[in-house]
Amino acid sequence: MNIYAISDLHLSTNSDKPMDVFGGNWEGHFEKIKSDWLFKVKDDDVVLLSGDTSWAMKLSDAIEDLNCLKGLPGKKVFIRGNHDYWWNGISKLRDSAPDESFYFLQTDSVKIGEFVIVGSRGWTCPGSPDFSETDEKLYLRESERFRLAFLDAEKRKENDEKIIAMIHYPPFNLKKEDSNFTRLFEEKGVEKVVFGHLHGSAFFPLVTEKNGVEYRLTSCDKTGFRLVKIY
Repeated sequence: MNIYAISDLHLSTNSDKPMDVFGGNWEGHFEKIKSDWLFKVKDDDVVLLSGDTSWAMKLSDAIEDLNCLKGLPGKKVFIRGNHDYWWNGISKLRDSAPDESFYFLQTDSVKIGEFVIVGSRGWTCPGSPDFSETDEKLYLRESERFRLAFLDAEKRKENDEKIIAMIHYPPFNLKKEDSNFTRLFEEKGVEKVVFGHLHGSAFFPLVTEKNGVEYRLTSCDKTGFRLVKIY
């Protein structure tokens, strides 16, 4: 079983949000992703999607975007991004999943094979430009959600499963300073973390090694609209 990751697909089946307005490289971006997905992923593999999957505002429209992924191989694990406004009520979302290959994480985890996958949205970290008092409150709230997610993960661990963390926002600032997220990842023995949120030409390393944890930026335009192999 292989683990792949990609994020920020920004699908828009039922909304007028063409991504090519952000650059010519976005033209036909989902077809590029789909082609790479079909080439790499087998039915028993896992694909991690770290937020901003759909531009939809309500679940009924988002399901149309999720259906674009329905026929693709592998188990698909999702967390919420800052633009996933349709993600409102985890029970309803799970009940509406296109099929059993879809997993939605919200302050919890899932065990697949020899891996336990933990996920939550996260938030902008201290030391980032324009970090405000409002950001501080949301950062602390999201830190607590991750703590709860790891409590759930501890219940699922049976042997020596590897722990992977999914977060939408970068879990540290450009200076790579410690954050509540990185400290928690280190404390809980996470080996690899995937995140997204960032786009365009703004610099942020695709791979960062910090205190024994590997961090991977997987926003689809940053990866050339290709899935990144994590394990």
